[in-house]
Amino acid sequence: MASSFPSAAFQRAVTKATAKQQMLKQLVCSDAPEQALRYRGFRFIAGVDEVGRGALFGPVVAAAVVLSPRTAGLARAGLKDSKQLTRKERERLDRRIRRVALAVSVAEISAAVIDEINIYQATRRAMLEAVQGLPVDPDHLLIDAMRIEHNCAQTKLFYGDALSLSIAAASVVAKVHRDARMRELDQLHPEYGLAQHKGYATPEHRRALREHGPCELHRRSFRPCAMAEDPDARIEDVISPEQMFDEEDLEANEWLLG
Repeated sequence: MASSFPSAAFQRAVTKATAKQQMLKQLVCSDAPEQALRYRGFRFIAGVDEVGRGALFGPVVAAAVVLSPRTAGLARAGLKDSKQLTRKERERLDRRIRRVALAVSVAEISAAVIDEINIYQATRRAMLEAVQGLPVDPDHLLIDAMRIEHNCAQTKLFYGDALSLSIAAASVVAKVHRDARMRELDQLHPEYGLAQHKGYATPEHRRALREHGPCELHRRSFRPCAMAEDPDARIEDVISPEQMFDEEDLEANEWLLG
């Protein structure tokens, strides 16, 4: 009989993910990257980020946001990586970002397309479509740890959502948009509990997958969905902690450490 406790390797992975979140909290989110680019002559700088890359259900969502040079108000309001904010804080900041930004655009790539082209390429496509949907043409892109097929100058900024106000703004807008979509879809598929876990592979979601099987909006190329019919499959063998939970929830799930 298989042990009900997480493996040692899985415990180490969760510990590492928690340590990463603690490290990110030490970073300062500011407009320093944007100021450096403006010093070089760029005017319309779009921050780009995604959310939902590790979920088992629904679209991956990307947002692109062009802020004005005057971002002090957003900084004072506490704008930072969406994973470090509560739902109430994110929704308040989302309204403020949309009110003061020069341009905002959101794009979704469906689960069906994710299954067709893989999650990495789907994420890049979502980012590209978000940039293309901006009502102004950016002259530089600040992207969280990625590059996309766009002829605009780009900066690939690791931990960008914790360092750049523009990327943090995109992170918040994408997160608020996707969470709202998950609550809407929960009305259509209440058996999965989407309003609570937003499509990530929580224990509740996995139990619902085993009981009901995946629906048309699940990412069937993700092994937990493909293996939903196998009640003996161990989640730690097929998926990382970063995929099991939205990153903001990792520290709230210390039970995983046994």
